[in-house]
Amino acid sequence: MTRRIGRVTLLTNPAAGHGNARHAAERALARFQQRGVDVNHIVGSDPRHARQLLDEALAAGTDAVVVAGGDGVISLALQDLALGAVPLGIIPAGTGNDHAREYGLPTGDPEAAADVVVDGVTETVDLGQIAPDGGSPFWFGTVMAAGFDSLVSDRVNRMRWPHGRMRYNLAMVAEMSKLRLLPFRLTFDDDEPQDIALTLAAFGNTRSYGGGMLICPGADHADGLLDVTMVHSGSRTKLIRLFPTVFKGTHVDLDEVSTRRAASVRVECPGINAYADGDFVAPLPVTVTAVPGALQILRPAG
Repeated sequence: MTRRIGRVTLLTNPAAGHGNARHAAERALARFQQRGVDVNHIVGSDPRHARQLLDEALAAGTDAVVVAGGDGVISLALQDLALGAVPLGIIPAGTGNDHAREYGLPTGDPEAAADVVVDGVTETVDLGQIAPDGGSPFWFGTVMAAGFDSLVSDRVNRMRWPHGRMRYNLAMVAEMSKLRLLPFRLTFDDDEPQDIALTLAAFGNTRSYGGGMLICPGADHADGLLDVTMVHSGSRTKLIRLFPTVFKGTHVDLDEVSTRRAASVRVECPGINAYADGDFVAPLPVTVTAVPGALQILRPAG
C-alpha cells in the first residue's frame, strides 16, 4: 500500500546511538523539507514527556510518526501506534537497530531513510504484546527475552561503570560465572503447562535482537505467531560455543536448543524479568502474544 505523506511527526531520542540520533534527525529533517514535507519535530526530556508530546501530535493529526533513534524509542512509539492507522517510519540511529534490520531500512544514511518515509510504501505487520499479571499490556516489535539474557540486562542496569559495550561484556562475564538452569513453566496456546529447565527463552516477533543476533531465525513478522527459542544447557562451555552461532542463526541446529511456534505463551520463572526491544518490561509471570496486523510500517518498496 502506498500513502501520501505530507506531514510527519519526528520523534527523536537525542541519547540514542551515543548521541548520533540528534545528528541523524537533523539530516532527515532537512531531507523532509527538501521534499516538501511538513515536520513537527518533538524531543522529550524523558520517556514520559516524549509520550505526552506524541499523544498530542497524534491528536492534532499526522500522516506518519517517524522515530530517529534506536529500538528503545521505537518501542515508546509502538505503545501509541499499535492497532492504529498511522504508520511508523524509522530513521535508524541506535546501537542495535534490529527493527531497521528486519525491514530492510537503510542505516547510516538518514536522507535515504527519510526518502523511504516520503515514498509512503507501507506493510502491515504483527506486534508482540506482553501482559504482566495485574499490569498494563506492553507492545514490542522484535523479541522478548527471559533468563540468562535478562539477568545480564539486570546487572547492566545496576552498573554505573564502565560505559558503552564494555559494561555489557563485563555483566555477561559475571552472569556466566553464575550460570544455572532456571525452572521455567511455559504454557503454549491452550496446551498443558510444561516445566522446563532452561538457560534462556526468547520469544520472537522478528528474527534478531541485540544488534543482529538471529536468536529466532525462522520468525516471520506477518504470520500471527511467535517463534520461541529455548536453550536447555547449563554448561558454560556450551553456552560460550553457542554464542557466535547466534549471529548466523545456526544455533537452532544444536542439540541443546529447541524451538516452537505459538500464538500465545504464558511464561513463568521465579525471580526473572522480561525484557523486550532491549528494555525492561516486567517481572515474570507474563503472557506474551503475537497480535496479527497490529502495525503499519513504512519500508522500502519490493
